Amino acid sequence: YMGFNKNVSSYLTRSRQFAENYSGKCDVTFLHNNNYKNTEEELAECFERNSEGMLKNMAIHELAILVTYYGVTVDTISEVKADREFSSLKTLKGPSGTEFTDFDKLKFKVMTKDGAEINVAADRCGGDDSVGIITDAATGKEVARFSMPDEETIANIPILKQKTGDAMPYFFTQDPDYLKLKQLVTQNIVHGTPAEGVATIDVAIDTLKVAEYLTPILQEQLK
Repeated sequence: YMGFNKNVSSYLTRSRQFAENYSGKCDVTFLHNNNYKNTEEELAECFERNSEGMLKNMAIHELAILVTYYGVTVDTISEVKADREFSSLKTLKGPSGTEFTDFDKLKFKVMTKDGAEINVAADRCGGDDSVGIITDAATGKEVARFSMPDEETIANIPILKQKTGDAMPYFFTQDPDYLKLKQLVTQNIVHGTPAEGVATIDVAIDTLKVAEYLTPILQEQLK
């Protein structure tokens, strides 16, 4: 099993359930925000430190969702379309003096041969949350959104900080999801209960393949 905690997070479950029960056709977007400062210096350091690129680093979690729940693999993808208005591709010189080309913002739609359509968005300077956004396909009007962390998790952060001390901020905001992930895996090991939604090594491999497949396509579309 792999530690893609978003696969079992409440915001994902609620987003999928809302979309499945929506009366008309809807579009679903999984948005992932980071909280880097929108400066060339900070983004250049980010590009170099995460030189594998946004899709294999930040957005790999959203791609794992697509592979797990929407049947997305390299073989099933029929079309990919970048959102040029939202997206931004930059070449920046990192602290070492080497240039790196990567996305600081990216949004795209993936369509599969089976008819699934799903949107992924990522913004290095968008904040510190992840959001499932559902819009009406006919009107484009937003009809629902579900966020991670939710209000209950945010309220519990001071308690966690007092209990555990200093840690990276995302450990606090994603604490309930990591706990659920660990519980599902241990219950599977001890009792044989299916670890529903937990990414396997095969899912992880397919996810990396999708990331490597999409990167040059989206770079070409955004030149």
